[in-house]
Amino acid sequence: MPRTRIAVLVAVSAAALIGASPAASSPTLTAGDPPYDVARPTLAAALECPTRFVHPNHEPVLLVHGTGLTAAESWSWNYSKLLPGAGFDTCAVTLPHRAMTDIQTSAEYVAYAVDVMGHRAHRRVAVITHSQGGMEARWAIRWWASARSNVADLVLLASPNHGITAADACAGSGNCWPAVWQMATAAHFLHALNSVDETPGAVAITNLYSRTDELVEPSSTVPLSGDHVANIAVQDICPRPVHHAGMLHDPTVYAAVIDALTHSGPADAGRIPSSTCLQPFAPGLTAADVAAGNVMLYDDAATQGFAPAPGSAREPTLRAYAARYG
Repeated sequence: MPRTRIAVLVAVSAAALIGASPAASSPTLTAGDPPYDVARPTLAAALECPTRFVHPNHEPVLLVHGTGLTAAESWSWNYSKLLPGAGFDTCAVTLPHRAMTDIQTSAEYVAYAVDVMGHRAHRRVAVITHSQGGMEARWAIRWWASARSNVADLVLLASPNHGITAADACAGSGNCWPAVWQMATAAHFLHALNSVDETPGAVAITNLYSRTDELVEPSSTVPLSGDHVANIAVQDICPRPVHHAGMLHDPTVYAAVIDALTHSGPADAGRIPSSTCLQPFAPGLTAADVAAGNVMLYDDAATQGFAPAPGSAREPTLRAYAARYG
């Protein structure tokens, strides 16, 4: 199977391994929700949360990772390190097979996670994703009303919302990873995901991206349509390049994330101070943190995520609940 696009296809998003496994709380699906194909004990085992939620003034946050990585590789060195100190209970979900498999399956892990967190916290939650993780989160709120009702804020970092050229190239080879098939521009998955309403329900969506992202390109395909979404390019605030992994440690991105989590509705670029443009990293991160993170994001994904993963000759078939929209 061709591996020439390994570096380009590390479209990741976020989750951090912290705390202990959540209590065996298993909320009931809302009427009309698709049933889970994955066994509930498996879904439960993939969610890591603090033993107790101790920050009642803020929404608990779920971090969702993406292609070729684990939760720790994506988030242990950045947001899972910073958010608890900023007053946010932080959970993480580990997607199956390093998120190389069918995104429809991985999305069940996210839908289940937000339901459990909402049930435990007795309030709605926030979800932060990086790269492909945006697909899992958006798919979850698109099809599961229970998840949609439990998410107050969805923050997307470098999400390939309408397809990327690297995935097009991989799919064009005729032998590509299942999740990457689904990020190709002509994917039935993306057609179904973006059908009817790109921002369903009352979820406030903050869609952050960079015009110099080397992986999610063209960047013009990232913005979403809808009444309660803010599409914010880093360069709208700071005229500097930010690469794909840089979205996880950039100080302006971090300021926008905190703005979204501490205000009603999505982030507002006008509230982000220009002083963030003078900082090298998000407050609390060091050059050593970022260097270690880049090794995990690129080297670990290539050697442990993409290289061992089997390819497929076609895009995964849409599930019955979504088939008519593909």
